[in-house]
Amino acid sequence: MEMVTELLPAVMFGTLVLGLFSNLPVGIVLMAISLIFGGLALMLGEMRFAQITLIPNRIFGSVIDNPVLVAAPMFVFMGVVMEKTQVAEDLLLTLQKVLYRVPGGLALAVVLMGTILAAATGIVGASVVMLTVLALPTMVQRGYDPALSSGTVASAGTLGILIPPSVMLVFMGDLMSLNLARLFVAAFLPGLILAGIYLVYIVLRAWLDPASAPKAGADGTAPDRVTLGELAFSLVTPLFIIIAVLGSILGGWATPTEASGVGVGAALLLAALRGKLSMQALNGAMDGSIRTLAMLFLIFVGATAFSYLFRVLGGDDFIVDTARSLNLGDWGLLLMMMGMVFVMGFFFDWVEITLILLPIFAPIVDLMDLGDHIAKTDLIYWFAVLVAVNLQTSFLTPPFGFALFFLKGAAGDLVTMRQIYRGVVPFVLLQLLALGVLVWKPAIVMALPGLLLN
Repeated sequence: MEMVTELLPAVMFGTLVLGLFSNLPVGIVLMAISLIFGGLALMLGEMRFAQITLIPNRIFGSVIDNPVLVAAPMFVFMGVVMEKTQVAEDLLLTLQKVLYRVPGGLALAVVLMGTILAAATGIVGASVVMLTVLALPTMVQRGYDPALSSGTVASAGTLGILIPPSVMLVFMGDLMSLNLARLFVAAFLPGLILAGIYLVYIVLRAWLDPASAPKAGADGTAPDRVTLGELAFSLVTPLFIIIAVLGSILGGWATPTEASGVGVGAALLLAALRGKLSMQALNGAMDGSIRTLAMLFLIFVGATAFSYLFRVLGGDDFIVDTARSLNLGDWGLLLMMMGMVFVMGFFFDWVEITLILLPIFAPIVDLMDLGDHIAKTDLIYWFAVLVAVNLQTSFLTPPFGFALFFLKGAAGDLVTMRQIYRGVVPFVLLQLLALGVLVWKPAIVMALPGLLLN
């Protein structure tokens, strides 16, 4: 009986892994496993009934009454408002005109648009669909390789998972009890570096293989010249929102939670000034936000119950003892954790991975010491950014890369799934390259927090 109780956390985690492959809603799987193993713990005497009654209080305190998570609905709503009011569409069309005669100019415009959109919204699904609808038909029509076009759109759309204000960073900060402003600042420079790597790759690809990204004018068409006024008008809206959100955080005028409200106010104000804020657009933004948030918070409630029971059953001690028994050393443990995140990305999206793995990894990271490579106080923030970069691959890796499904659904018959899969492979490798650079040089992650927040 003693052996059974000692193995209960391992069995619980293994059951969760199997349940995630059942195609049932993840939130329902988490709740069902919590109920089953909660009942087993009661029967085996590993938990008192009073501890079961604490689960609703834990859910209310961790999810419903959590001031940090207020930022998530606001950032989601802000991103959907920008989508519905065509702010992003105007900017992309302008960037296409500016970069029209640059080799690979259309692809470069898509990456720049994805970067700006990420810094203004952080909503991956909306970004991928928007870029697909606006840019992919034009790229294919002008002779771009469908695989390159698909990979560019999908990878640019996923930059919102890393560049703040990212909804994923909000959840990660809460799960790991991190200062959200510090986490936002730590992730900003790595996000820009990753976007820069994409731009360099596209330029090199267009130079080495001109047929994959033909120069402008090959089809006999040319867009109207863009004036400085048009460029400024298209840039002012997203830049104003970026400054409103990140500027209020870095300036110390607002917490990240308060800054999310500032961002929503700025998005609504600018949409109204542009004459795009109709009741139809507002209703569509509210409906899209509620649907996204319902899915996220259902999973969050289930994960909170699962994490609580897992810890009551000694799951934290089990994970730490297992990690120590592997004798991998701290660097070996870091590589193992990064490998687990990458492999799980083939099958699950960031929500499931963060809510399942981060509570398990956090105690291990707290015990790690990498010496002079990175300060102990910075280790947890560096690790969180590494996980965030790693999690970008979960949107692109087959068979369940959600960005690929978003792209295919919006593109229809314009590209095949084979072309999409082939197109994202170089960008996944570029993400892993960026991850390796950040592991090698942690100062890239911690430079801005040290400069702006210390």
